[in-house]
Amino acid sequence: MSKRFNVVLSDELIAAMDQVADKNETSKSDILRKALQLYLAAKEGTKQGMKLGLVDPTTKELKTEITGL
Repeated sequence: MSKRFNVVLSDELIAAMDQVADKNETSKSDILRKALQLYLAAKEGTKQGMKLGLVDPTTKELKTEITGL
């Protein structure tokens, strides 16, 4: 079952979502769904002591750790 809800976003976030949606031929709703799935996975991982970040694919080195979740 699906539910609808309203969310208020800044003009900057709307513009960024529009660009991503156009570039990837997807919808803003799909972008928000994926973002929420990523957020929930990150929260669960950090509860288990894992880190969230951006990793260099060649060296496997953590380049940027994302904190504050």
